[in-house]
Amino acid sequence: MLMTTPDSDTLYAALLARDPAYDGQVFVGVSTTGIFCRLSCPARKPNRANCRFFDSAAASIGAGFRPCKRCDPLAHGDPVVTRLLAALEAEPSRRWSETDIIAMKIDPSTARRAFKRAFGLSFLEMARHRRLAAGFTTLAAGGRVIDAQIDAGFSSPDAFRQAVIRLLGLPPGQLLKSAELTADWIATPIGPMIAVASRHALHLLEFFDRRALPAALRRLLLDSHGRLGFGRTDLIDQLERALNLYFSGGSARFDLPLRQPGSAFQQSVWAELQRIPAGERRSYGQLAEALGRPEAVRAVARANGANTLAILVPCHRITGADGALTGYGGGLWRKDHLLTLEGRYEDQKRIST
Repeated sequence: MLMTTPDSDTLYAALLARDPAYDGQVFVGVSTTGIFCRLSCPARKPNRANCRFFDSAAASIGAGFRPCKRCDPLAHGDPVVTRLLAALEAEPSRRWSETDIIAMKIDPSTARRAFKRAFGLSFLEMARHRRLAAGFTTLAAGGRVIDAQIDAGFSSPDAFRQAVIRLLGLPPGQLLKSAELTADWIATPIGPMIAVASRHALHLLEFFDRRALPAALRRLLLDSHGRLGFGRTDLIDQLERALNLYFSGGSARFDLPLRQPGSAFQQSVWAELQRIPAGERRSYGQLAEALGRPEAVRAVARANGANTLAILVPCHRITGADGALTGYGGGLWRKDHLLTLEGRYEDQKRIST
């Protein structure tokens, strides 16, 4: 995620000028190619609308971009991360294991710590997500399950089926080309997310690795009496643009129609969460007070945890009474990342006033 002072227009001008001053500090991801580069890259320059800027190569990789072979943006950094990312780039569909890491004369625990520091997930988790993302892209384009299985690097149909079931709670054969609810994945600087939308509203936005994702999808399908397919809708495209703007420091507003199943009390909690401005935090007690239910702190906490529209319904803005970070389904490292980002929005607001 971009956490530096220059705005996107300044960085795009630096990209056009091939300015080396930002090398190692800012990188550009090009959505039409899936490649990320240094700003000084000699390659042909992309259109402004196709650019996303990041403050590290790690964030670029985490958002789903591959390193450019011309400017080699991974030339500097942790050598363990660099070697393993290069190996992943060379064989993205390989089923990587600790044995493979050892064969490269890299200690698996060292690799795990290095990747956790850089991305918040291990090398093996990243490799698995990349393989599954390739399969989901095939399904989203209307491809056959067998083609998605091959693109995801699974030699066994059953292995691919089980991987999809673990992630989504549904076998790939039940993911239809045309359905009431449509799902697709969106790359973000803190890991891939899955979005589910109907023609009229967004129903779910969660991180791929959240353990509660399969159960949330099952509840959603039960509530809507619907079927799930892979593909893009106008709403998911709008969501992706809004998330790109959010993570690049442009805007924390999400003017999108939302719907998630829940009791009247849960709905009131989620509505109150959306009233918390970016850059501000609340405790569970303060949220209960705002609802006129000061005795319902535990119920508020449960409703907060049941939210399935991450970032859009900002449950990450709830902290302990002492300001300490509390549980977050996407992981405390992501919660800290989001709050740090939104703190910049608050700083910008103070400067402007």
